[in-house]
Amino acid sequence: MRRMVKAARAAAVLATLVATTAPAGAGAASPGHPAAEAQALDLVQKAIALRSVRGPGNKTPQVAALFRSALVAGGFAEGEATITPVEDTAYLIARWPGSEATLKPLVISGHMDVVEARPADWKRDPFTPVVEDGYLFGRGATDMKLDGALAIAALIELKREGFRPRRDVIIEFSGDEETTMKTGAIIGERLRDADLVLNIDGAGGVLDETTGAPKYFTWQGAEKTYADFQLMVTNPGGHSSQPRADNAIDRLAAALLRIQAHRFTPEVNDLTRAYFTEAAKYQSPPIAAAMRAFAADPADAAAIATLSANPAMVGKIGTTCVVTMISGGHALNALPQRAEANINCRIFPGHRPAAILAELQAAADDPAVKIADVTAGSVSTDASPMRADFIAAVKTALGKVYPGVPVFPAMASGASDSMWYRVHGTPSYGASPLFLKDSENFSHGLNERTPVANIAPAVTYYMSLFADLSK
Repeated sequence: MRRMVKAARAAAVLATLVATTAPAGAGAASPGHPAAEAQALDLVQKAIALRSVRGPGNKTPQVAALFRSALVAGGFAEGEATITPVEDTAYLIARWPGSEATLKPLVISGHMDVVEARPADWKRDPFTPVVEDGYLFGRGATDMKLDGALAIAALIELKREGFRPRRDVIIEFSGDEETTMKTGAIIGERLRDADLVLNIDGAGGVLDETTGAPKYFTWQGAEKTYADFQLMVTNPGGHSSQPRADNAIDRLAAALLRIQAHRFTPEVNDLTRAYFTEAAKYQSPPIAAAMRAFAADPADAAAIATLSANPAMVGKIGTTCVVTMISGGHALNALPQRAEANINCRIFPGHRPAAILAELQAAADDPAVKIADVTAGSVSTDASPMRADFIAAVKTALGKVYPGVPVFPAMASGASDSMWYRVHGTPSYGASPLFLKDSENFSHGLNERTPVANIAPAVTYYMSLFADLSK
């Protein structure tokens, strides 16, 4: 009885928050699944309180246990929900058997770990969840414990309503997506026979900065490959009182400046062309014109110059590489014997790291600068196909909660667990329904928060999407 009263109170509080803080123009201002919505809020708050950060005290396994308990209590069979330890973390896989065992499964993919957060830097303790002023605060509120809780609550609600999938529905959570990505690679190999993967750690909607109304929604069908390249110059060194032209630090610095001046060829694919064409409708006139021009002609010099100068756009028009770390020398009074730098690249789909390394070597234009690929936990993949069934299901689901809001594809500039499916040829798509203002996206940053008004429409969206794609 006490649990029922607590759940009812949580549902009432959530309903009040949603009703008073829903985005202007939202189609789902009043909750349609109060039990699931209350469960999602309760579950995400418990998950945020668990510091699931790689290293000493990592509580990712406890998050896995929390999620598993919720799934089992919601009707998943004990034997169909398993937690597998890996080093200091763990991963979770839970299966809802479908009525036709011959069909390939639908996979719902997420992760439980979060980026480190120093409490002294935050206004509120990052691992103490707080609901305040219509926002859920805490590390993982955006990336991505809220989406995990929403997906679990939506699946349980489908079970509660008597839905039966034709194909197996598998929900999985990796345990180190923000660091080594070992568990994501393991899961991707285990579930490589999936029909389709919904990565709930990607995509999302944009809210108008002034009105808070939903502007548009993008789903992700591709992501750029993450790569790290080490540049090294070695030298016999010598006494600092006898300087000479051949200095390891000088040569490395000169090479880095030449690489900085190098520009990779801008390009588009079907996903990014559609993004530029549609998203241009919601940008300022100079950016909008450049986006349209670039979509029509990726060699348009004026469009490239405008988009390259915009931090939000430069990563969308091709491969980017930037120096992120540098070190050199061994004593204050000695010529340097070694100088090193790390260049981080985000590679446009369709290109392999070896080709980018060769281009960097040519740009450095110095045989003394040795470049090596030191990437860990990443693979290069091509874009997923533009599957009509997925696109239709997303438009239907979003239309139920945000009718009339435009939906179009995009490419992620960052890496996600989708790569571990795409490398096997399994299509994976970013599908999160969370809507944020661009100015309030604090994922990986300080004071991470997400509007609580997302919860009700997100549950309805997920229920529709999961049901459509598992029939």
